[in-house]
Amino acid sequence: MLSPVITLTTDFGSEGWYVASMKGVILGINPRATIVDVNHSISPQNVREAALCIAQIASYFPAGTIHVVVVDPGVGTERRLLCVPMRDQVFLAPDNGVLSWAARGVSVITRVALSEPRFWLPTISSTFHGRDVVAPVAAHLSLGVPVHELGTPVAQWQELPWPEPAVQSGQLGGEVLAIDHFGNLITNIEESTVARLCDRRPIIVRYRDRDVPLARNYSDVPVAHCVALIGSTGLLEIAQRNGSAADQLHGSVGDAVQLLVPRNQASNTARS
Repeated sequence: MLSPVITLTTDFGSEGWYVASMKGVILGINPRATIVDVNHSISPQNVREAALCIAQIASYFPAGTIHVVVVDPGVGTERRLLCVPMRDQVFLAPDNGVLSWAARGVSVITRVALSEPRFWLPTISSTFHGRDVVAPVAAHLSLGVPVHELGTPVAQWQELPWPEPAVQSGQLGGEVLAIDHFGNLITNIEESTVARLCDRRPIIVRYRDRDVPLARNYSDVPVAHCVALIGSTGLLEIAQRNGSAADQLHGSVGDAVQLLVPRNQASNTARS
């Protein structure tokens, strides 16, 4: 019988020994483990970036997958480490909100604090719980250890609220959540929100005092032009065809993005 997949998402970078040492711990406990690197280029201590990453990828893995997420600004403090079974998978992460977005829409969530040291390494560093606690726990889970044996249930956890777009004065205001490898500006405006606002009306996407056309594909605009569209994340993004919108528009995470209904169109809608 094959072991479940174990994924790793960290802010450790691809250099150095951090990721390799976690893999060594896992393989030392379960030599048959299948380890998948998701992303080790999360910006240092950027919990929100990691939350978006794990929320985007988790549903594409098979049932039983064990997701290890170590972006942990509070390492060495009193913050807890959690095991959270949900969506037919298991998530291991610090209790800092990093799993909140993956948990959106889940009505009942079980959370277990990793408080049982028999599943840890014998010596625990104060600065590398990913190697000394989370990695060995993941390996033991992959060998069939039940979640309830890992520690004590907890009723509450730290949550990272989803930044809901705000509607004000006839426009919807969102923000840039992330910038991907291609320089696409990924916003917090979901496809359903865009569809509801459009409703057969033209929409203006405004970013940095610049109007960007809303289209279905990158190829709907000429090369080097910017375009707004629903990307593979299911979120509105601003892109540049065959280029980087982040470079061209000097984009940054947190920048405001507006969706507007043109004034004449809004007036016609109000009279109909």
